[in-house]
Amino acid sequence: MPGWVTAGWWGSVGGGALVVGALIAWLVRVSSQVVAWIMAFGAGVLVSALAFDLVDEAERSGGLLSTVAGFAAGAVAYVAANVWLARRGARHRKRSGDQQPSETDVQGSGLAIAVGALLDGIPESVVLGLSLLNGDGVGVAVLAAVMISNVPEGLSSAAGMKRAGRPASYVFGVWGGIAVISGLAALLGYVAFQGASPEVVALITAVAAGAILAMIADTMIPEAFERAHVLTGLITTAGFLTAFTIERFG
Repeated sequence: MPGWVTAGWWGSVGGGALVVGALIAWLVRVSSQVVAWIMAFGAGVLVSALAFDLVDEAERSGGLLSTVAGFAAGAVAYVAANVWLARRGARHRKRSGDQQPSETDVQGSGLAIAVGALLDGIPESVVLGLSLLNGDGVGVAVLAAVMISNVPEGLSSAAGMKRAGRPASYVFGVWGGIAVISGLAALLGYVAFQGASPEVVALITAVAAGAILAMIADTMIPEAFERAHVLTGLITTAGFLTAFTIERFG
């Protein structure tokens, strides 16, 4: 199978976990506390993937300076985009409670939430595509981290969308569209940087990693802590150790 097809497939699989989470939220009433526990676990998984699979590898390939610069640039870019979207009604897009505004509350919030959800998923998908460039297949630990974290993201956000009165066509249109775009983002990440120097790949990886960390801090941890409270740290630690174990034995 051509590398670009493989990249697109795994990007879609990772994004498809969002649809699974949304489907669970739509069909089953999951308590806010359980959502918070799952979100905390997913946050720990992603932090572990950042530390051991993305940033560490970027530093080894591209050096400390470019890794730090790329990581910081990714975080700044994400936060700037997130601030812009928050002013348009997407601030609480990952919340499972009644914080999400309806279209009546904030005109245009539906589009802002959809764009925000896309913003959260693109860096992960690009990283999946980049992980295939070494010819050893998709990074198992990174793929596992994306899938494990995307289920609670989709679950929590879709629960909030449902509470805000958004129809199933909107909810599954958003997550289905993001799954497709995730595949395209992974494909483009692979095609665009195939043949690029290790330093360039490392820089792009660091940019994506910085955006992912900012996303975790801005959208996942607040939802987790609101309900899990003092258990947030322990559950996040469990997620971190799970992903670390997968990375070591994957």
